[in-house]
Amino acid sequence: MWKRIVLALILGVIVGAFWGEGAQSIRWIGDLFIRLIQMVVVPLIFITIVAGIVAMGDPQKLGSLGIKTLAIYMGTTLVAIIVGLTLAAIIQPGVGVDLSAATPGELQAPIPIGERMMSIVPTNPVAALAEGNVLAIIFFAVIFGMGILVVGKNAQPMADIMDAGAEVMLKLTHWVMEFAPFGVFALIAWVAGTQGVAALLDVVALAATVILALVFHTVVVHSSIMKFVLGLSPVKFFKGAKNAMLVAFSTSSSMATLPVTLTAAEENLGIRPAVASTVLPLGATINMDGSAIYVGVVSVFAAQVFGVDLSLIDYLLVAATTTMVSIGTAAVPGASVFLMAAVMGTIGLSPEQIAVVVGFVLPFDRPLDMLRTSVNITGDLSVATTVANWENEFDREVFDSTGKSRQRSEI
Repeated sequence: MWKRIVLALILGVIVGAFWGEGAQSIRWIGDLFIRLIQMVVVPLIFITIVAGIVAMGDPQKLGSLGIKTLAIYMGTTLVAIIVGLTLAAIIQPGVGVDLSAATPGELQAPIPIGERMMSIVPTNPVAALAEGNVLAIIFFAVIFGMGILVVGKNAQPMADIMDAGAEVMLKLTHWVMEFAPFGVFALIAWVAGTQGVAALLDVVALAATVILALVFHTVVVHSSIMKFVLGLSPVKFFKGAKNAMLVAFSTSSSMATLPVTLTAAEENLGIRPAVASTVLPLGATINMDGSAIYVGVVSVFAAQVFGVDLSLIDYLLVAATTTMVSIGTAAVPGASVFLMAAVMGTIGLSPEQIAVVVGFVLPFDRPLDMLRTSVNITGDLSVATTVANWENEFDREVFDSTGKSRQRSEI
């Protein structure tokens, strides 16, 4: 699968570069692929979380898992923003940049954290499922799964239904993924034809800073977690995660990639369903390392453009605000661009200045969005692998074989 996806990526870039704007005509194939994935996301999240909680067998274990998951997600996001801010301060991509020709962008007000937290508890679980409110779905699934555990023997038929449902949803995911190369080809051809890498040439320093921070965080930070914290091979981790990373790159959506992420976690990385089905859906919603890096770098870039001297306190404020804003970032393409207002506002930029910066970065946002989504997905799988190890829900044999033994057994 990963070889077919890589081939589709390469062919998509070539076809898009030659076809130009005409590549817009095949975008519908990519949109169809995303719709197929979105079709399975909501039932997959609900059913696999419930099945995973039931598989734990002990409600107390859920509390331990949840605390560790949130702590690691917040920790890696904080490290990501520190990496981005440090590189932005060293490289100074905003020095000498003229934004006078930029067209101001339309800003979207950030969602207050209080409102975000309140929406976690659904007033109508069925409505939450219909609307795709992921945090509300996760909350209700956790409560529902705990109810099955507490009821015990009398709820066994429901537990069996959820377990069987999880197997069915994963099988549907496999079927959808057979269409992945075609969808990836169409999406990449559309991006290369309508926007292309040439858009990055206008902002080489900013783009280079963002890319360098994303690569450093992915390779150095997550490799260090695998090697020094877990004693695992970083190479095998990235091999196991490659399918999800490639689909994330093409779709620019953590949520659309979730079915692939779950499959990679269980079949390639040896993360058992009890952890994968709870940690990964939460990560697709709140773990936005790539988005945190991007928002932080652009905020420092904006300060340098408008001559705002940032003190250590300012950098700490940006780091804290970005960490919180990244949690509220929707797992859809380009969402972080419109959530920069909260961060840039903390360093004294006016709404007019913020709008100009947003208008400046919008033309080249899509290529960078593809990269930072891959970073987000890598972080999700890294945290899930860590939690699975600490909770004894990790199959080392599957991890070491990077999925080959599991595939052979299925054949």
